[in-house]
Amino acid sequence: MAVVEVVTSELVAPSEPTPRRPLWLSNLDLAARNGYTPTIYFFRRPQDSSDGRLRADSCFSTHALRAALAAALVRFYPFAGRLRAAGRGGRAEIDCNAAGALLVVARSAAALEDFLHDFAPSKAMNDTFVPTYDSAGPDAPLLLLQVTFFRCGGVALGTAMHHFVIDGRSAFHFIRTWSSIARGDTAAAPPSLDRTPLRARPLLTTAAALFDHTHEYGGRASRPAAVTAGAAAGSKAEYASAILRVTGAQAAALRARAGAVSTFRALVAHVWRCACAARALAHDAESRLYTMVDMRARLSPPLPDAFFGNAVVRTSASARVGDLLANPLGFGARRLRAATGHGDEYVRSLLDYLETADLATVPRQGLRGTDLRVISWLGMPSYDADFGWGEPALLAPALMYYPGFVYLLNCPGKGGDVAVAAALEPERMQRFKELFYEELAMLE
Repeated sequence: MAVVEVVTSELVAPSEPTPRRPLWLSNLDLAARNGYTPTIYFFRRPQDSSDGRLRADSCFSTHALRAALAAALVRFYPFAGRLRAAGRGGRAEIDCNAAGALLVVARSAAALEDFLHDFAPSKAMNDTFVPTYDSAGPDAPLLLLQVTFFRCGGVALGTAMHHFVIDGRSAFHFIRTWSSIARGDTAAAPPSLDRTPLRARPLLTTAAALFDHTHEYGGRASRPAAVTAGAAAGSKAEYASAILRVTGAQAAALRARAGAVSTFRALVAHVWRCACAARALAHDAESRLYTMVDMRARLSPPLPDAFFGNAVVRTSASARVGDLLANPLGFGARRLRAATGHGDEYVRSLLDYLETADLATVPRQGLRGTDLRVISWLGMPSYDADFGWGEPALLAPALMYYPGFVYLLNCPGKGGDVAVAAALEPERMQRFKELFYEELAMLE
């Protein structure tokens, strides 16, 4: 792994005065991982499209990035705050104190292409391109950014955002705003910071939760989540990871084979089957697939598209391994559809359930060897990160957390290609990749 040398490290505060107030965190915020979500963007050196020469007006500028970040933090001022404990119960909230976000500038003697080729999320990639912090507890910045300049002129942007503050859609909204300001466009939609629509209902009773949430959120207890140091790197379980690309034509064929379902459901069903087979699970074993559903548009009334916070809920589907493997692809897709079709009542039930739960003990790390956890970034503006250099050559998670963790990602370009970033037990990964592509080849 190439050595990265830190050039500067500073806290960047909002460029204008911002509200100094506490920001209440919902139960969905506090049920998220108490730590950072690390991602990496790779950008090639900008060139003129006609003769291949460097565009003089599109060079990477740390001054422009810093100024744009300070301006973006005026709108997204919770990112410049710090977590703190509130009240007798010590429930976490954000102290919007304008303490600032961490911006690290680094350089590497390596070439960008050394990392683009066969990139796979790993601890080494995370440690190289994403800022580290001792803990995710009180006094820690909630937004960590690192810009690494390669000798070839390319750049890596590593980001780590505290999960109590944002979900995936909120994270991409911030990056899109920051990048648009950097290239001189200030028209991006401001974030909606009001989280009170996600309060639990009053006068709770034991019957308030209408759905069973124990698989996804564990059993009940009696105290709120406090501000504690969280493990940013997640579980220590060993894994192998890979990013597997699916062409637009293959994705369309998968959708047709699964019964005209969405790309998400068809692709997840395919991954589920391949993982069960690669793991050589017993046919009578139960496999559970956990995923997240964005509920912004499903609430009544709906949340704004620009809602800034956690508006995703965990849900899951289960099946016997033998049934998954013996039945057509549509079998798993139908199981997933039933688990991801919930609306407002599901969210209200979950918020009520979490109100009386010990949020510090909500399961956040590790899975049984039969299970998977899938996070989908499909359909999100993940490649709307044009700082004036063009869209990223690659966006990917910097780190996977444990075996069984999977991300679904859009690929750059307009061809409809998608990617699967998967982590499995090291001895199972090669077989998983073989099955993954053998099944796709049969569709062609």
